[in-house]
Amino acid sequence: MPTVVFLLAPQLHLLDLAGPAQVFSTAADDGYGYVLRYVAEQPEVPAAQGITMRAETGWPELGRQDIVVVPGWRASAHQHRPPLGEESLRRLAAHHAAGGIVASVCAGAQALGAAGLLDGRRCTTHHEIAADLAGSYPRAQVIKDVLYVIDRRVATSAGIASGIDLALHLIAARHGPSAAARIARAMVVYARRNGDESQASAMLRHRAHLSDLAHRAQDQIEAGFADRLSLAKLAAACGVSERSLTRHFEKATGTTPLRYQQALRLERAEHLIGHGTSVESAARAVGFQDARMLRRLRSRPALRLSGGPRS
Repeated sequence: MPTVVFLLAPQLHLLDLAGPAQVFSTAADDGYGYVLRYVAEQPEVPAAQGITMRAETGWPELGRQDIVVVPGWRASAHQHRPPLGEESLRRLAAHHAAGGIVASVCAGAQALGAAGLLDGRRCTTHHEIAADLAGSYPRAQVIKDVLYVIDRRVATSAGIASGIDLALHLIAARHGPSAAARIARAMVVYARRNGDESQASAMLRHRAHLSDLAHRAQDQIEAGFADRLSLAKLAAACGVSERSLTRHFEKATGTTPLRYQQALRLERAEHLIGHGTSVESAARAVGFQDARMLRRLRSRPALRLSGGPRS
């Protein structure tokens, strides 16, 4: 079972921790087997909001499937070093070197920088400390005004609630968009993605609307996006006519049900290919009869990047 370790620093922000922790906890309740661990350099960690957290002082054994998350803390003006010791920073670097994912929320990016993980990578943090991060780690490419950035297994988010967006994206990348949609709905949050377009999740990008009908249709498509899509069956499942479904769906999401299915297939195929699957095998896995359609879709970046509700 994958482990998610939260490395807690003094004066941590509760929502930086609680948001991602709730995502992975809900994923565990949904059958994905995540185990959450909380590690710190001392057994009691004061939070910025006045609550004291209890944590383990020993690290569990970690593997490639595991994730380490560093929540942010209340940083003083022009604080350039994280309130973490060298052993914690060494653990972060070692986990990434072993093939694992390392993530941060808000000021937690400073810990990744001090561990040497931001050198030569794109990253982000809260807009109020972005300039300090860039000044402290000049070899990092700090991206402003995005929710999160992922660059070669180093994931950074802007802060506070954006940690939820980052955790939902990690769930979608591992388990598919339907899993992330279920978790977002259980948490009563938007499954949304406003960050770097080259890493935009199709599910997150097209869920930032308030149409119950479109959400129901998306649930149906996401649950079986590798299967053949029948507009008639989809409309019947939603209790409306085909014409009404298409009109409401396109108004809410900026795309059609078929193109939405294609975007989900393409995104999943790209994930498989990125992990060593051949184009032919990836095409079959996501429901294409052969690789020709997948190759055509991969050559059309507009399918991956366009979208959004119409005004």
